[in-house]
Amino acid sequence: MIQNQLKRANENDFKPAENLIYTKRTPLRNAPQCGILIKMDFVPHLQFAVPTRQRKMESGSVENLELEQAAKRVEELRAVIEKNNRLYYDQDAPELEDFEYDALTRELKALEAQFPQLVTASSPTQKVGGTASSKLPKVTHAVKMESLLDAFSFDELRDFDRRVREAGVEPEYVVEIKIDGLSCSLEYENGELVRASTRGDGVVGEDVTANVRAIRSIPKKLKDAPEFLEVRGEVYMPHEAFQKLCAEQELQGAAPFKNPRNAAAGSLRQKDAKITGKRGLSIFVFNVQQIRGKTLTKHSESLDYLKSLGLPVSPRYHVVHDIEAAIAEIEQIGQNRAKLDFDMDGAVIKVNDFAQRDLMGSTNKFPRWAIAFKYPPEVKETTLRGIEVAVGRTGVLTPTACFEPVFLAGTTVARATLHNEDFIRQFGLRIGDTIQVRKAGDIIPEVIGVTHHAEDAEPYEMPKVCPSCGAPVVHLEDEAALRCVNPECPAQSLRNIIHFASRDAMDIDGLGTAVATQLVEKGMVHSAADIYTLTREQLLTLDKFKEKSADNLLNAIEASKQNNLDKLLFGFGIRNIGDKAAALLAEHFGTLQAIREATAEQISEIDGFGGVMAQSVVEFFAKEGTTDLVHRLADAGLNMQWKGAPKGDKLAGKTLVVTGTLETLSRNEAEALIVKNGGKASGSVSKKTAYVVAGTAAGSKLTKAQALGVPVLTEQEFLDMIRDDNT
Repeated sequence: MIQNQLKRANENDFKPAENLIYTKRTPLRNAPQCGILIKMDFVPHLQFAVPTRQRKMESGSVENLELEQAAKRVEELRAVIEKNNRLYYDQDAPELEDFEYDALTRELKALEAQFPQLVTASSPTQKVGGTASSKLPKVTHAVKMESLLDAFSFDELRDFDRRVREAGVEPEYVVEIKIDGLSCSLEYENGELVRASTRGDGVVGEDVTANVRAIRSIPKKLKDAPEFLEVRGEVYMPHEAFQKLCAEQELQGAAPFKNPRNAAAGSLRQKDAKITGKRGLSIFVFNVQQIRGKTLTKHSESLDYLKSLGLPVSPRYHVVHDIEAAIAEIEQIGQNRAKLDFDMDGAVIKVNDFAQRDLMGSTNKFPRWAIAFKYPPEVKETTLRGIEVAVGRTGVLTPTACFEPVFLAGTTVARATLHNEDFIRQFGLRIGDTIQVRKAGDIIPEVIGVTHHAEDAEPYEMPKVCPSCGAPVVHLEDEAALRCVNPECPAQSLRNIIHFASRDAMDIDGLGTAVATQLVEKGMVHSAADIYTLTREQLLTLDKFKEKSADNLLNAIEASKQNNLDKLLFGFGIRNIGDKAAALLAEHFGTLQAIREATAEQISEIDGFGGVMAQSVVEFFAKEGTTDLVHRLADAGLNMQWKGAPKGDKLAGKTLVVTGTLETLSRNEAEALIVKNGGKASGSVSKKTAYVVAGTAAGSKLTKAQALGVPVLTEQEFLDMIRDDNT
């Protein structure tokens, strides 16, 4: 049972932020249905359920484990943590919440401490961040961008203070808000921004200079700047910008970012800087990495100096003289976190004096002079009053919980997604249930448990027909979601049209959400084909449309007819087919007619295509509505052929792996050349690999290639191999 009244624990207990609610040490009801329970012994009385998207694993005390059991559990933990690291750092789409991830990491650390023989150099406890993505050029940091040791109780902060003093330091501390975003380095020469890079693994990051230049809030020129300055900051997405982006993604039928941190990371690492510039990103600078032409002795002094240069520094930093004052400041930050317009994931304590920092040094992963405090998530109870079901662009039915409003993490919330039918069944949800709600990432409301089922209420059942068109809904193979497969469904029309006109599809400038909504509501457009029948007179009836805007849209519609075939294929919104798959499909078959006639087996022969993707293509073109759509688009004069350059055959049938930093090519450029010459670019080395193209800092892939006897090429040898003999 959730306690409504908080009692102040003894001084060894965690002191909660305002409005935080704890549970007793009894399991949540229905926990076996929604996942396993992990008792967070570093926060008394707090428990949470790990969702079923993660493998069910027992988590508990490590004290009574035998070596064999411990080794097995360590392997399981590392697999889950490494998977989430890849999702978090490389794809900006983690499956675990921060506190879930932290709990598993702490368990792994405890096991490795008890069984030191199980510690390996590759363990996630021994590494910083993730690896640099292959999407962008690499940057080797002159000053390592370190991670921070996490603390989850005030006693752990007191232990940190004890270690500082045992090192012979009488500290003065700076306490700051810990921004939840993507760590980034900015380099200025004589005040000019010359380079920006992500943290990566702390040693090698990604060059994101062009994208950072597109962020308006980051100064490109500093007045009265030193000769050279490198600063570290956190690129983040304000809540307003995040909510706007999620609304746009939902309308386009795209999966929205889970939280602002993922959105910031994904936006900063775009290939197109224009996209980055539109996402409303900002930065808070919190550290001087290098400086020439200016002497600084304290961290607080450096923050004041950076602020004077016009850099946006950490929004709240206070100098304190002992650990208890630091704890009091952390409590104050926790009580006010809901008022912030950006996400934070804790508070940071740093030794202020740089000379003292140098004396203390760092471990292989963390500085000894700093520590991060993590706040537990806020959870509240409320009553489920109803469930609404919406229909998306691809026909997926998404249920939303409607509950009695609760004040949570700074705002009043009354709705939260329930994802799909399986999620509802796991909880056994009934109208009238007492449910537990939190905000994922302090921003997205979600239902995490049921504490009491409503009496005399039946478990909720999803509708058997589409709420929009009344057509039967179906479960497609291997899908949890219910789907309306009626191509004429009105609820899908708007989202289909928005997607068709979007940048990555037909790129019809001026046909955004607002205009598309008007066209659908006025009955002018029912499908993508109707876009090409629009007249100037019709457009002039739309709100805020004059002659020039009408003509501009008509010109954009006309220009879209010449788009390459892959743009059209992606614009169709075929399930499981993204823009890259659309390009492979178009290039392989050459014409839309050939794709329509292809079998699933023939489509599966395309490298990178699986059976599910192939079947999705076949099913789409088998629909009666698709045939009519294609005919109408053809009559309108749309291009239905692939216009790409033919592939060369110098690398035909060969698989190549690019690793390390090349001198003249980015990894993307090298891989594009491989594909252009008929080869396959892979991310992993195996016995089937024909060649490895290795640059500097090649790492484990080069080592594996040498062990397997795979030939290794320099960049120049690779270029010589694909060079046209006539040039």
